[in-house]
Amino acid sequence: MMDHLAETKANFIAAMGAAATGVSVVTTEGLAGRFGLTVSAISSVSAEPPMLLACVNRKSPAVAAMDRNGRFAVNVLGFNSKDVAEVFAGRPKDGKPYDFARHGWEEGSMGQPLLAEATASFECEIECSQDAGSHRIFIGRVVNARRNTAKPLVYCNRAFGRVAEL
Repeated sequence: MMDHLAETKANFIAAMGAAATGVSVVTTEGLAGRFGLTVSAISSVSAEPPMLLACVNRKSPAVAAMDRNGRFAVNVLGFNSKDVAEVFAGRPKDGKPYDFARHGWEEGSMGQPLLAEATASFECEIECSQDAGSHRIFIGRVVNARRNTAKPLVYCNRAFGRVAEL
């Protein structure tokens, strides 16, 4: 019989599967190196001043690099960017995981890696961070933001999809 904590965790994971989310790659570059990681937990925090948050699993080496670099970028993936999501989730169908050479990356004004085909990109300086469970929540002050016309990639029920008009 499953104990209550294990049952709650299993139910939580199953229920969160029904929550459709956008898919982003958080990147950082600086003295601690260049890292990128697929995440589904980003959110706007404030418009005045512009701020957002990104949740990153503390097991990832990107966490220590983001702390040391003091900045990061959020690249919101377009619906044609499933391969980017899989590469930076560490699960490419072929090739190396976390391979920046595989896709079209540009250097942002703060030196952060920006995906050329991203639906939206945000360059941030870290305002603060907070550990919560298995993740670290980074709150970033947005220094630059850009948008293109691609519709976003979404993730729901352990599958990628796209936004459709009702």
